[in-house]
Amino acid sequence: MPVSSAYRPDPRLPDLGPEFADPVAAADFPQVLLRFRNDRAAATVGLDTLTDPEWVAHFGRFQPLPGNLETPLAQRYHGHQFRVYNPDLGDGRGFTFAQLREVGSDRLLDLGTKGSGTTPWSRAGDGRLTLKGGMREVLATAMLEALGVPTSKAFSLIETGEALERGDEPSPTRSAVLTRLSHGHIRFGTFQRQAFLEQPHEIVRLVDYVIETYYPELDKAPDRTSALLTAVVERAGTLAASWMAAGFVHGVLNTDNMNITGESFDYGPYRFLPHNDPNFVAAYFDQQGLYSFGRQPEAVFWNLQNLGGCLSMVAEQQPLVDALNGFADAYRGGLAAAMLRRLGLKSRGRELDAGLVNAAFTALAAGGERLRWEPFFFDWFCGDVGRAMASPRGDIYGGQPFADFRRRVAETEPDRPGRLLDPYFARAEPEELLIDEIEAIWEAIAAEDDWTAFHAKLARIETARKAWDL
Repeated sequence: MPVSSAYRPDPRLPDLGPEFADPVAAADFPQVLLRFRNDRAAATVGLDTLTDPEWVAHFGRFQPLPGNLETPLAQRYHGHQFRVYNPDLGDGRGFTFAQLREVGSDRLLDLGTKGSGTTPWSRAGDGRLTLKGGMREVLATAMLEALGVPTSKAFSLIETGEALERGDEPSPTRSAVLTRLSHGHIRFGTFQRQAFLEQPHEIVRLVDYVIETYYPELDKAPDRTSALLTAVVERAGTLAASWMAAGFVHGVLNTDNMNITGESFDYGPYRFLPHNDPNFVAAYFDQQGLYSFGRQPEAVFWNLQNLGGCLSMVAEQQPLVDALNGFADAYRGGLAAAMLRRLGLKSRGRELDAGLVNAAFTALAAGGERLRWEPFFFDWFCGDVGRAMASPRGDIYGGQPFADFRRRVAETEPDRPGRLLDPYFARAEPEELLIDEIEAIWEAIAAEDDWTAFHAKLARIETARKAWDL
């Protein structure tokens, strides 16, 4: 493989030892057909120079990358699933394939898989991923990145030629293996496993590894454990806030689906809101609405409390409680920042920002089903009242329920208003990623192997990302 000068392998996970991961092998797939490669993400880790055959060899056959992990590692963890503790988890259909440094930031990133075959933690599962599931995750990460959410990136999607039986979609259905680029796969559930096994010495080792690897600025902290929890709480609050501003419902906010770097990952039954609805759920099996849109901050905090409980085995309780009590401020600050970013407006200070955020949510609620989530932010971007009033939703915005929001927007300075000159903002409607469009994209693939709509959608999302972030 011709290695780019930007490629910097740094496999660190083996440093944790055999207690945290098991060496595994990828399945020998009957077919490896490249469906998607993320060259923009690949350039950030020096892998954009790969030819397609080389790409397939590494991300379909999982031949080791130079100087990287010689054998993939399936991580061990436990977790609360819908708040029921499950000690029989772990990487059941994925593994960490490589670790490498990001160009510019020098962050350590993982290349992890989904659908790469069975592992010791597969239980009764087949270790596979449906092609539809892989396609959905590619779309999710592209849209979330465009909307400013800290997210993993779908790196590669390869169809693998197996017919899978699934109870929640027409079967047999096509199979795939997905590779994601993520800022770490150490989960809250990684700590939970060591607490469950009553191994405080391993929790200490895990804390040390996490600080050295992901939070080196905490190395000299007087109380490293509580300092780590404080940092994780801050990032988790920011993440929850970014989901809310994006109108995104993750669907399965279990403790094994949250990592210690505060990055969103592992997208199953996700949904984007069609319109403001705090009770909207993404997973058909979430019949109690535990992970509904409006309850996501609560779910994240509950998960953080369980992480804090694990850390209490190796640290004093009060500093950990103090760290957890910082979640509300982290979330509120994160929500204000995320909403201002989405609206293209500058901060006016904590109190005024909070007032604008509250007015925005009140306005969204008043708009009802006719006011879709994404068009609201599109119409009001950079606070151009005239543009909003001239939109297809102008009659809604002119109503009395929007008076407070209109006033607050008019009093707020736009952030880089030159972005409105981008042709994207001349459109009547923005890019959205609602379930009906996802299903239509899949229908063309399933019926005629037609990927045109899929690639066109990704191109439009990229156009939107550039317009928002000029």
